[in-house]
Amino acid sequence: MIALSKAALGVEEAEAVARVLESGRLAQGPEVERFEQEWAGYLGTRFAVATSSGTAALHIALACLGITEGDSVVTTPFSFIATASSILMQHATPVFCDIDPKTFNMSPDQLEESIDEHTRAVVVVHLYGQPCDMEPLMAIARKRGLHVIEDACQAHGAEYHGRKAGSIGDVGVFSFYPSKNMTTGEGGMITTNDAGIAEKARMLRDHGQSRRYQHETLGYNYRMTEIAAAIGLIQLRKLDRFNEARRNNANYYNRNLDDSLQKPEAVDGLSHVYHQYTVRVQDRDGLCAHLERKGIGYGIYYPIPIHKQPLFRQHNGLIFAAAEEASRHVVSLPVHPSLSAEDLEYVVEAVNGYGG
Repeated sequence: MIALSKAALGVEEAEAVARVLESGRLAQGPEVERFEQEWAGYLGTRFAVATSSGTAALHIALACLGITEGDSVVTTPFSFIATASSILMQHATPVFCDIDPKTFNMSPDQLEESIDEHTRAVVVVHLYGQPCDMEPLMAIARKRGLHVIEDACQAHGAEYHGRKAGSIGDVGVFSFYPSKNMTTGEGGMITTNDAGIAEKARMLRDHGQSRRYQHETLGYNYRMTEIAAAIGLIQLRKLDRFNEARRNNANYYNRNLDDSLQKPEAVDGLSHVYHQYTVRVQDRDGLCAHLERKGIGYGIYYPIPIHKQPLFRQHNGLIFAAAEEASRHVVSLPVHPSLSAEDLEYVVEAVNGYGG
């Protein structure tokens, strides 16, 4: 069986975990602080604040920007549910903006019409590891006085004209779930150049404490563990190598997969990191059944757009044509760094050999 994703963990990560266990310090401590410093250095931001998950990072980011009841936040309908559910956590209203059918990311051309007098922020998602077209999105947000949060949970190391994803907006957020380009098991990170946002984020992740037992505001238990940070430090040193392997695998697919598939498009000035290698096919059910018979893992991200989810029933009647069309036809193929040349060849032969 060729797995869709596989966490690349080895001896170094095991040794780092053993070192933390031997120290006896398991909750947030020096490993977390080191991971934050190295992550900020890698991204080129002034601050990084570690959290227990990417969802926690999104929630805290919105809270730090003062998003609250009565506010609306524009985001994409084609993403994981946490992108929008975190807005509900702040009792604000998600408003959806359709996607560019070529990149699957938020369409800058449609953002303006999604903004109204209640809009306070925009959450853009660098989906599948492909950076959004940030320049026009940022220009619209700045013109309207809106905050920009980059959901970079699938875009570790991706670049937009030389700047790392997660370093361009007011706040960036990352996830380190096992399927991501690098992992800490579970975990997340907030990045920003604003000292006030970083300070508030540190309070909110730790029960609203400004110092021990002095609670300034409502906060949460969103801390990262020392074990997770120790793994993250090792994984970060391997991230560029992981991403290069993903690009090489994606390039192989681009060269060899049949042109009847819509393959990911390279965009000038953007560095895709292929968290997922996602194609668009007409007969998705048939292809997926064929892949199962061949022992090849696949994923469908995402079969139901967010505005069609029961949780967002008030949006169910709205139409976002590009997102809905993508949800019916996308399928992701294995692209992780552990794939062998034989694996890649087998996947290509299987996909090209499907007669549906």
